[in-house]
Amino acid sequence: MADEVQVPRKKIQATDLMNEIMAAYFYDLNEAAISASRKVAWCTSVGPAELLRAMGFAVYFPENHGALLGASRMATDMIPAANAIGYSPDICSYLTSDIGAFLRKTTPLSKAYPGIQSVPKADVLVFNTNQCRDVQDWFAWYGREWGVPSIGITSPRNIGEVTEIHIDDVARQTEALIPKLEAVAGSRLDMEKLRETVRLSRECTELWNKVLATATAKPAPITFFDGTIQMGPAVVLRGTQQAVDYYRVLLAELEQRVRGGIAAVEHETARIYWEGMPVWGRLRQNSELFARLGACVLASTYCSSWVFPSLDPQDPIRSMAKAYLELFIVRTDQYKEKYLQDMIEHFAVDGIVYHDAKTCPNNSNCRYGLPQRLEAKTGIPSLVLSGDLNDMRCVSDEQTKINVEAFVEQLVEGR
Repeated sequence: MADEVQVPRKKIQATDLMNEIMAAYFYDLNEAAISASRKVAWCTSVGPAELLRAMGFAVYFPENHGALLGASRMATDMIPAANAIGYSPDICSYLTSDIGAFLRKTTPLSKAYPGIQSVPKADVLVFNTNQCRDVQDWFAWYGREWGVPSIGITSPRNIGEVTEIHIDDVARQTEALIPKLEAVAGSRLDMEKLRETVRLSRECTELWNKVLATATAKPAPITFFDGTIQMGPAVVLRGTQQAVDYYRVLLAELEQRVRGGIAAVEHETARIYWEGMPVWGRLRQNSELFARLGACVLASTYCSSWVFPSLDPQDPIRSMAKAYLELFIVRTDQYKEKYLQDMIEHFAVDGIVYHDAKTCPNNSNCRYGLPQRLEAKTGIPSLVLSGDLNDMRCVSDEQTKINVEAFVEQLVEGR
């Protein structure tokens, strides 16, 4: 609305360095694919990236590309192309927008990084179904398109306690990938390189967790919306020194903000936890909506999905298996309730927003009574926003605005 106060976005200074690192990553991928100087492996976001990186693959994460399609608002126009070849509009809109963009021979990478014409062609596609079955079907399509292997891990889901049986299962499946990957790479796995890669991943994850934990400060120096951008290196460069170095810089800046009492949201009057996927096509809009109301959305299960405390360079494969099994999305509702209860206390939040993403049932945790049970236990109010990660036809901007304004008013009055 014209009469609404415009809230300036506080820039995190380290972002310029992150943009340079991400550009170098994508240009390196592009060079590897075009020159065939290195083999390219596609990997799901919580797949065995450490293994691939240790074997010398250039590693590409199509979910990151899906997020770019959403954030650039290209996704909704791409989805119908995938629907036309048989992929339902009800399945993962990362999948449908990514395949649709490939069919239409376009990518947001071309605009962001001049000279890159397309996503890198894979020599092998490696998935982990800890997130959902859609990733396996997504990779299978490209495997058929390019005539390359699509291999991976079929992970247990709906796990309460992670047991040795679960870890044995995923560790053995990971080990079974090695000879297949060696055949594609044309070289043997060096276990020392794997240990070093896992060590760097562990260091990255510890630093990223500290970055997110700065939001426990009052006022919080960072928002969930900032986190969705700053997580880039943790997603695509874990297992590298670049990611470790970046998060040291970012953490120092945020700790300085904490010492100076610098708020991500001026006059912070409500502290909110975001549960579920971002609405990529409305990231800026939602950030400004909450900030205008003095509400800081300061933490999320989504950004914390790249925190892997179980990684251990002394036992790389089993620790990778354990880390992937501990992922929030893999767990039972009973576990998730307890986790969210702990987060409410840790971040001293006043309310929770659940994003019910139309095409992402596996990461929408508001459909089986969890919000009501958690509110009964904690007294912390919640709001369910209907939308989607990429398909903006599922999003009502006016309804979101009305619901958020009423919710924040409720939280402020409750305080």
